[in-house]
Amino acid sequence: MSKLSIISELWQFIKVRKKWWLAPIIVFLLLLGGLIILTQGSALAPFIYAIF
Repeated sequence: MSKLSIISELWQFIKVRKKWWLAPIIVFLLLLGGLIILTQGSALAPFIYAIF
């Protein structure tokens, strides 16, 4: 299974089942994951981890 098919399946699930409350949770988790990945090797990493 490719990553793109998982994303499209998740989108279809949200659309068909009317689970719109899941969308903000998924967006927040993606943003948080992106923040952790982008700051992994920088000097900001200790400060980001201290927040959580």
